[in-house]
Amino acid sequence: MSEIRDINARLGALAKALPEVAGGFRQLAKGVHAGSRFTGAQKELLAAAFGVVRGCEDCIVYHLDAAKKQGAEREDLLELLGIAVEMGGGPAMVYAAKALSAFDAGN
Repeated sequence: MSEIRDINARLGALAKALPEVAGGFRQLAKGVHAGSRFTGAQKELLAAAFGVVRGCEDCIVYHLDAAKKQGAEREDLLELLGIAVEMGGGPAMVYAAKALSAFDAGN
């Protein structure tokens, strides 16, 4: 879990350095996570899948941590990882493997 602490520390330092940008981003995230047809866990798994396609390891770890806290299931992640690989090709395959490993390890 030190990986998520490191990510949060980096984000906190950036938020202190760019408070208006960070505040705007928090408002954006708040709006995205407001009520909808998707659960919080589903939204976090989708965000992790986008992280796979974009090749952002910190995004994957951050959103998988949030998804697990909200009760995400491995089978749901696997379905989204398949779509991510379809859309992202070989690089997404590598990041999908990292995402599954992180989910299974609890990170």
